[in-house]
Amino acid sequence: MNGARLFPTRPRDARAGFTLIETLIATALMVAILAALATITAQWLPNWNRGFVRVQRTELLSLGIERVVADIAAAQYVPAHYATRKPLFEGRELAVTFVRTAIGPNSPPGLEIVRLAEAADARGLALVRTQMRFAPVDPNVGINLRGLRDPVVLARAPFRLSFAYAGADRVWKPTWVDAPELPTAVRVTVRNATTGRTLTVSTAALVHVTVAAACLRAKNNSGDCVNPVGDESERGGKGQQPL
Repeated sequence: MNGARLFPTRPRDARAGFTLIETLIATALMVAILAALATITAQWLPNWNRGFVRVQRTELLSLGIERVVADIAAAQYVPAHYATRKPLFEGRELAVTFVRTAIGPNSPPGLEIVRLAEAADARGLALVRTQMRFAPVDPNVGINLRGLRDPVVLARAPFRLSFAYAGADRVWKPTWVDAPELPTAVRVTVRNATTGRTLTVSTAALVHVTVAAACLRAKNNSGDCVNPVGDESERGGKGQQPL
């Protein structure tokens, strides 16, 4: 039997397959498309990265402001020592120091001194939170803030936070130092240091406790709760020392 009959072959079609010219044209088109996509990606990716960094930075700023507001709202009316009944609270435009209940998983129960202040590091200015355990001190020595530890950055450049303080009269003041009461509210203003624009995330914190219970009784009895008559002369106190 003839093998040609067992395995018949089809006639070749001259139109089947690709020619070399068609392959080269397809390759050139693919290279052009890839080059166009690379150009578009090169223009779009940096903008996307900048937008992502901006969103992330704004979220971190919001978390930092929430921590600032929570700390200030929890400020306690606690004198620094026995010789005065004025609360340990020092508020300035770029820093505020006060006493609050200790928080944190590793914090022992009690009170802690919290300081929110602007500081400089290798990356620029930043609002840093530090804290130390509170303990009454000698009225002749005052509070030593060198024991502040555990720094936590709450806001970083280009954002800058400033504080203002208001009492019962609702008048904002740039400082609150050596006052007989805590401020009723602390305004937190956030500015972009590059543009100088005040951001809408600016807010205010309401202090929950502004006076001691003794002061409330003294007001009802028209007395002086901060410097009661004969109190300092009997104890020999000199008043609260500045921080």
